[in-house]
Amino acid sequence: MKVILLKDVKTVGKKGDVVNTSDGYARNFLFPRKLAEEATDANMHILNAKKETERRKKLAETEAAQAVANDLMNKEINITAKAGENGRLFGAITSKDVAEYIKAQHNVTIDKKKIVMDTIKTAGTFTIEVKVYPEISTKMKVTVVPKQ
Repeated sequence: MKVILLKDVKTVGKKGDVVNTSDGYARNFLFPRKLAEEATDANMHILNAKKETERRKKLAETEAAQAVANDLMNKEINITAKAGENGRLFGAITSKDVAEYIKAQHNVTIDKKKIVMDTIKTAGTFTIEVKVYPEISTKMKVTVVPKQ
């Protein structure tokens, strides 16, 4: 019997998959537990419509993320921080600080968890990676200038 899975079922498939199962397994296990429904023409049509809207939504998110990545590409962030001898900073610059400076200088909100960098403890120029969306990232330069 062909069924459409409504939830992930171990050893059978993932949510939204159309799988063949035995009649007894479907009627006695999957249907009573609301894990699956029969793959009729109407249900298949609904499933295809859901998958199409999901695909469109993901495509729109990807395009928006690509636009943000292109906007941030090769941009520079200037940070002025208090420093001591040899350019060592008092404190450190973290991804949270960089996210705030991106918001202030380029008016783009980026989550601090999406910024890949080491903690900056000295003055100088550093390259960071901003992961805007899975598989979409861009490089930015961070210039730390010591405050006298």
